Amino acid sequence: MEQRREAIGPTGFWAPGTHILWRYRQNAGERFHIARPVTVVRDDADLLAVWLAPGTECVKPVLADGTPVHVEPLESRYTKPRSVQLDHWFGTGVLKLARPGQPWSVWLFWEPGWQFKNWYVNLEEPLARWHGGVDSEDHFLDISVHPDRSWHWRDEDEFAQAQRDGLMDAALAGRVREAGGSAVAAIRAWEPPFSQDWQHWRPDPAWAVPSLPKDWDRTPAHVSS
Repeated sequence: MEQRREAIGPTGFWAPGTHILWRYRQNAGERFHIARPVTVVRDDADLLAVWLAPGTECVKPVLADGTPVHVEPLESRYTKPRSVQLDHWFGTGVLKLARPGQPWSVWLFWEPGWQFKNWYVNLEEPLARWHGGVDSEDHFLDISVHPDRSWHWRDEDEFAQAQRDGLMDAALAGRVREAGGSAVAAIRAWEPPFSQDWQHWRPDPAWAVPSLPKDWDRTPAHVSS
């Protein structure tokens, strides 16, 4: 049975099993270009954990002519006109973990058969909560963390190109680098969530795949970060 959206309890947190939206705004813009319905795993003062199930209908950015963003040459990737497109999350699901006020979230990926693949640190604005979900803005730079605790930067070329194209100024880029340094320190110290065995977590088989609401791009009043 579909869980009611926007079901925040008296504590201000969502109950496990609630369906919410995890969204990203356009860089240097106000419109949303990524929207993913997810199921709440845990939500409290320390952590929001959500499950993005395989096959979930999502919204993703594309070029105005429908070309996938990732196939466009980097030099023109962020300057050509864009639109959005409905699609379905492919492959295995993703567990997303975010601490209140932290400028990154940690995503867990698995291979088929629940073979753990890696953690992925997504540098972004701290999540802004509203009654139907959470909103952020992606900051291009990311980190992959492997089961042997080794790690490496990802998308440094996109991070540099975004600055050249005016999608982030020097001050924001500096804050992103600082956030990345803090994330690396947490990885090296093997702090939560890396130390918490989330890789052994499994979704409740009774959970339905959330549906994408027609008003996925509505502008809400944010209630907290």
